[in-house]
Amino acid sequence: MTQSLRIALAQFDFPVGDVAGNADRIAGLIAEARDEFDADVVVFPELALSGYPPEDLLLRPDFLRECEQALARIAAGVEGIVAVVGWPQSAGAVVYNAASVLRDGAIETTCRKRELPNYAVFDERRYFEVDPDGGDCLFEVKGTTLGLLLCEDLWLAEPLASTARAGAGLVLVPNASPYERGKHAQRDALLAERCRDSGVGMVYVNAVGGQDALVFDGASLVADGDGTVHPAAMAFAEEMLVVDYNVADRRFMAVHWIDDGDESMDALAWRAVTRGIADYCRKNGFSQVWLGLSGGIDSALVLALAVDALGAENVRAVALPSRHTAELSNQLALEQCQALGVTLDTVSIEPAYQGLLQSLATMFEGQDVDVTEENLQSRSRGVIMMALANKFGGLLLTTGNKSEYAVGYATIYGDMCGGYAPLKDLYKTEVYGLAKWRNTVGGGPVIPPAVISRPPSAELRDNQTDQDSLPAYDVLDGLLYRYIDQEQSRAEIIAAGYDAAVVDRVLRLVRTSEWKRHQSAPGPKVSRRAFGRERRYPVSNGYRG
Repeated sequence: MTQSLRIALAQFDFPVGDVAGNADRIAGLIAEARDEFDADVVVFPELALSGYPPEDLLLRPDFLRECEQALARIAAGVEGIVAVVGWPQSAGAVVYNAASVLRDGAIETTCRKRELPNYAVFDERRYFEVDPDGGDCLFEVKGTTLGLLLCEDLWLAEPLASTARAGAGLVLVPNASPYERGKHAQRDALLAERCRDSGVGMVYVNAVGGQDALVFDGASLVADGDGTVHPAAMAFAEEMLVVDYNVADRRFMAVHWIDDGDESMDALAWRAVTRGIADYCRKNGFSQVWLGLSGGIDSALVLALAVDALGAENVRAVALPSRHTAELSNQLALEQCQALGVTLDTVSIEPAYQGLLQSLATMFEGQDVDVTEENLQSRSRGVIMMALANKFGGLLLTTGNKSEYAVGYATIYGDMCGGYAPLKDLYKTEVYGLAKWRNTVGGGPVIPPAVISRPPSAELRDNQTDQDSLPAYDVLDGLLYRYIDQEQSRAEIIAAGYDAAVVDRVLRLVRTSEWKRHQSAPGPKVSRRAFGRERRYPVSNGYRG
């Protein structure tokens, strides 16, 4: 039995549906791991061949056949190394979430996922089956027995315990685990516990990249047989990671491993959102983005994120003043654009707004001015921004945050217009926190301090502030976090010290705004409970708990 194995972890982005492109990349990376790093084994993320999650592509027989054919082509070229590649395996009327061991020009064995997650963002039981005859998945490399588990298999104790009892001295775990705040610590704790209990070393390779509302962070790990977890690899970055595994003492030594220099909550959230923006644009064919820049905190943060994600030359900012826009707003928008190197265009909404009022004058006659006129202003901005994106090309970014989406403080077909919502899973207080953090890195402030310090306002009427209509954001966000992220009941929130009348009003706003969220653009998930596929409430809903 050899004393050491060299393992390569292919922490890369494999776009959903691009089977041919993924297959070519996988074949190239297998050759790189062998030729440049002299690896014995190279491990790819879960469902790397199809991308994750392929969703209803898995219901298409032609897609499944293409995956099977692509895997056979990859296998035929594997020589001088063992490769572990994830793919969706069709077997008659069922489909398995599988990973195959490729060696000497052939598929040596195929392992099938034992635990199928069906919670939060995961829908695996909709598509996959568990093999009733499946068991421990083992294979040998240079006389050492390796085990293979797939993502969720690790989160339950028995699959690893069983694999260790069957003789594995090292376990490989391909993953497609999306980012959320605090998840790095959870993974570290899980690997430490599993390795201490089983006594085996573990290789945990994770996918990286944005996929619609999901962002996979990579941050791959290795853990020694005594439970020592080594520093995570760089998050949100593609990299071929290489380690040596001492079979006798079950310990790892880095060969090519880039640690993450900053794993603070704000740093990781920033990188998650910028990666989400960049990959959503790249994978959907957009080379530039547009946004309306108001001089307020939300659009200011989106501008900074977009520039970091795509470069200033690919970002178009537009000021959309009205009669209610303060001159300070215009000045701050210009100041930020100058700091970031972005050209600021200005288009007044007054002609469009007045035209709409004139068109509606007969029907509105005798009616008091109310929120309708405010929404007309927002919708005038939406029409203008969509027209610019249509005419000149590019993706319109929306600037609403999670607090606003939660209570409906956003205008459907107005400021909600756009194709991607970078702040959708960030509460207003988190928006302020990220803005302050970004101003401490990268050579000086990119968001004017006056933007951060001024009271937030939609500027749809004179002297308007958000707090005219909403509780203070620290109160609102604390309440929303309990109700949405922690799924606490009305009674539990009140027992925590929140005023009953405020709780009732906010919860009513959350319920009655569900229809808006169902029509909203996707945005990158950074929390435990993001709006969209992770939190699916009915629009017509009589529950009041």
